[in-house]
Amino acid sequence: MSDARTAILERLRASGGAAAGAQLEPKPEPGSGPTVPVRRFDRSHPQLVERFCGMLEAVRGEVYPVGADWPAVLARLLGESGVETLRYGPDGPFGAALADGWPASESTPALVPHLGPVEDCRDALFAETDAGFTGCLAGVAETGSLVLWPSPAEPRLLSLVPPVHCVLLDSARIVPTLHGLMADEQWHRAMPTNALLITGPSKSADIEQTLAYGVHGPARLIVLLAHGDNLIAPA
Repeated sequence: MSDARTAILERLRASGGAAAGAQLEPKPEPGSGPTVPVRRFDRSHPQLVERFCGMLEAVRGEVYPVGADWPAVLARLLGESGVETLRYGPDGPFGAALADGWPASESTPALVPHLGPVEDCRDALFAETDAGFTGCLAGVAETGSLVLWPSPAEPRLLSLVPPVHCVLLDSARIVPTLHGLMADEQWHRAMPTNALLITGPSKSADIEQTLAYGVHGPARLIVLLAHGDNLIAPA
């Protein structure tokens, strides 16, 4: 061992492992994490909405601005594409509004309430459900992503299993970045254990980069973009 190396090791031992004059960083408080600056963009809300729609449509997501008649709009969109059943959570945030505004017609897909644990309806969910409906926590303008927070009323499989996933998003909940959402919602204190990020319909590519949709999830993503009072359909 060289004399220089020996001298350095002896000084470290004498200082208790820290170089002379160095100050150890204080231990972070429980539940706190590193402070990372949040990128803030100088965009108006209409610009955020425009970017979100553009980014989502770029990956084959469908966005439809809707008013208070959004249940009827969704029924028409699904009926025109041959969808026969739409599974939804009656106890979800917009379940009652969906049922109240759903038109009664032979050409309208049948509403199928999702009740009880997944284990009790697994076969019907996988084999007899054409489309699933959920609400949405937020939309991310930077990437055109949806942020879902599944619950017992609207479990993950409701958005991942049916060939068509339908989402109702409040345009006021479109944020610039995911990091900004996490900071504003204080996820460093109580991060959801079941958060789900969705950017367009499910897609995959083989070794030759041939892109296929619907391999691991919904082949079609329909986003109804409403605002404020329009989220609740009139009785």
